Amino acid sequence: MSDPSIQPVIGIIGGSGLYDVEGLEDKVWRRVSTPWGDPSDALLEGRLEGVRCVFLPRHGRGHRLSPSDLNYRANIDALKRVGCTDVISLSAVGSLREDLPPGHFVIVDQFIDRSFARAKSFFGAGCVAHVSMGHPVCRRLGDALEGACRTLGLPVARGGTYLVMEGPQFSTLAESRLYRSWGCSVVGMTNMPEAKLAREAELCYATVAMVTDFDCWHPDHDHVSVEMVVTVLRHNAEHARSLVHQAVPELGRPRGACPAGCDRALEHAVITAPDHRDPALMAKLDAVAGRVVK
Repeated sequence: MSDPSIQPVIGIIGGSGLYDVEGLEDKVWRRVSTPWGDPSDALLEGRLEGVRCVFLPRHGRGHRLSPSDLNYRANIDALKRVGCTDVISLSAVGSLREDLPPGHFVIVDQFIDRSFARAKSFFGAGCVAHVSMGHPVCRRLGDALEGACRTLGLPVARGGTYLVMEGPQFSTLAESRLYRSWGCSVVGMTNMPEAKLAREAELCYATVAMVTDFDCWHPDHDHVSVEMVVTVLRHNAEHARSLVHQAVPELGRPRGACPAGCDRALEHAVITAPDHRDPALMAKLDAVAGRVVK
């Protein structure tokens, strides 16, 4: 990171309760077309303390889209297409641990993907690629997000596994107990294949999982009302906005290449020989993989 040649553009994906970013200067909503279809909504572009930011409400304004209906490929392509280098994913989750109560933020470092009804890769027949997912989030982003949480005095845990289920229904009690037996920290429905696609697009990516309630394993779960969950969701959203305002100036400083190699994930990942690649798929990959498949 000694050569500060990259001027970061910070992408922000807002989960449940987050449909706007207040305080952006020169902000404008802009429709972006992708070869994979339409993203969840227009992108909100602007600047925060001079740092260019691009916000995407994951479920669309008004929360129109369920987790299974999201066009994950279009969302990530759109962020990459407009120049994002780093992506902060803000997501509402249920807790699988007693020490992660509602209102807690978790900077997760691992995922277990149990989704099954979603397109999970930009690649496929006509161009095969295999990216590494051993460490699916960018530690540099995680460090900055953790530091911002602690500066703001927000309850935060660093590290943990996010179990991604298909939904839109919540877990059964048996599933919730199973996820706990696997050592998972939180459960949600949206960060896969989002994280996988961000890696394929060579974007630095990190998740802030915002706990709204204990999952159904907890003995107090049946006593939690929808009103209580919505109240926590709103408080979390306010704290998430403060977190963004705290973290973006730090993340927006000119930097060199990502030390974890997130921005070079495709360097040796494309397996298909150049003369056997499908031209139609190559055209669709212009934004996410143009650096290596030109």
